[in-house]
Amino acid sequence: MTDKKLAITMGDPAGVGPEVCLMLLQQQKQKSLPPVELTIYGDHAILERVATATGLPLPDESQVRHIPSLPDAGAVVPGKVSADCGRAAYEYLITAIDAALAGDIDGLITAPLNKEALHAAEIHFPGHTEILATRTNSDRTCMLQYSNEVTASFVTCHCGYAEVTQLLTRERLCEVIDLTHEAVGRINKRPPRMIALGLNPHAGEHGLFGQREEERIILPEVEAARARGIDISGPIPPDTAFIPSTRRNTDAFICMYHDQGHIPLKALAFDSAVNVTLGLPIVRTSVDHGTAFNIAWTGAANPGSILSATRLAIDLCSIT
Repeated sequence: MTDKKLAITMGDPAGVGPEVCLMLLQQQKQKSLPPVELTIYGDHAILERVATATGLPLPDESQVRHIPSLPDAGAVVPGKVSADCGRAAYEYLITAIDAALAGDIDGLITAPLNKEALHAAEIHFPGHTEILATRTNSDRTCMLQYSNEVTASFVTCHCGYAEVTQLLTRERLCEVIDLTHEAVGRINKRPPRMIALGLNPHAGEHGLFGQREEERIILPEVEAARARGIDISGPIPPDTAFIPSTRRNTDAFICMYHDQGHIPLKALAFDSAVNVTLGLPIVRTSVDHGTAFNIAWTGAANPGSILSATRLAIDLCSIT
């Protein structure tokens, strides 16, 4: 057994988080993972209920950090949005973050939150990324979605489309380019080849579409990054960015907004992509799927993403 210790946060108790955590521990017993010490940060009573419902084996008590955040674990209804579940998922997460900051664990893997449940609990964060940034006092962060098929990071993420042009600045683009270059270089063990996407159709068509974001923001920052020695090109039209020949020669795409990168990622690597938060003082990876309330506690969840997230977390802990 390695000396690396990883926490797995259980996510929303009413979603698929508990069962993919149990599946992960089952895979570990079957030697499908590199040696590592895994601990679920969640609720033991929920894990017992899910194990009974799905036929999955219960973990040893030593593999669960029980965080008693639910008023009544027996009242949780799978697939139902609940303020209690939103609060509990938040408590599991911040407990694991604090453990990582204290050096008690080497990194964390997160199962999915439900944003509606978070807001019902009056926890007004858009998602994991923003909670992590706030809890760790990190002012330069971004989301990276990593897979063997396609890897992308996001200049803007959890916001409405009308807000994208207000949040898209040269300073923010510079942060994301630098964070992505450093992280993907560490993962791949060589300087990455990157492409920045345009914001508008046809990358703006020289000002025909949009407010010349490509000419005012994206192109100047791409040129500045190249001057710093980064291998990056663009902006290129988003609709042709992800064709096979381009993907084969690109290690990371810099996307201007959430769906610009998430749509190709989920089309090509839904069961294997990993969400990584860059810019944190701790290692954090996550599944690239939601709470899947429609199949929660049925045993139908696919553990591919949490397995990939765990493998990448182990790699990142080894090279950090």
